[in-house]
Amino acid sequence: MSQRDPIRVFVCHAWEQSDDYQRVFEYLESARNFYYRNCSNPEQHPVDKSVEGLREELRRQIAPAEVVVALSSLYATHRDLLVFQLHFAKASEKPVLLMPGFGREVVLPRDVTGLADLSAAWDERALVDAIRRQARHEDTTRWDTIEFKIE
Repeated sequence: MSQRDPIRVFVCHAWEQSDDYQRVFEYLESARNFYYRNCSNPEQHPVDKSVEGLREELRRQIAPAEVVVALSSLYATHRDLLVFQLHFAKASEKPVLLMPGFGREVVLPRDVTGLADLSAAWDERALVDAIRRQARHEDTTRWDTIEFKIE
């Protein structure tokens, strides 16, 4: 992954930039040496506002992505759209990374959690490492060094 070859990321949305949606990009922007291209565009409303028109626009946005980040917070308000996006991602053989609700527990049914390849915590490092592993199969083993003074 480099600036010339960024990871293509699609973050599930329901045609609005929710707090969790924006938070994902805050985390990605704060990561050092992580280059990505956002394939999702909640502001790109399709001309055809029917259910099939909305789904076709979502298919178009998901198609170029290497990894799909699913926000569990969408389940309570936009269940059908979230499930559709997850099913299309799996049908397109895209890895799905499931993010829990930020600061709250969102209980998802097994049929939704079963569509996720991996779950990540709301932590910049965990999110970036999970995206790298799922999208490019990059080994992201990092070690923290902690220095102790022995007196």
